[in-house]
Amino acid sequence: MHHPYNGMASTELRGVVWQKSRHSNSQGSCVEFAKLPGGAVAVRNSRHPDGPALVYTRAEIEAMLLGVKDGEFDHLTTG
Repeated sequence: MHHPYNGMASTELRGVVWQKSRHSNSQGSCVEFAKLPGGAVAVRNSRHPDGPALVYTRAEIEAMLLGVKDGEFDHLTTG
């Protein structure tokens, strides 16, 4: 069995509530987040809900969200 460095199968995360952005498009091109017991956050591809989920600490997610809010990643979605 393969064990990703910081992830797990989404199907192993029972009882969590997955949330995606209201800005997600109708084709399902988005990621979903779920807060885990203990404060970690899981992230999965909404097109593959039974696929892998990467698990990050609260501090890692906070740093990423602050960077997104500051526009640090805007270059990833522009031509």
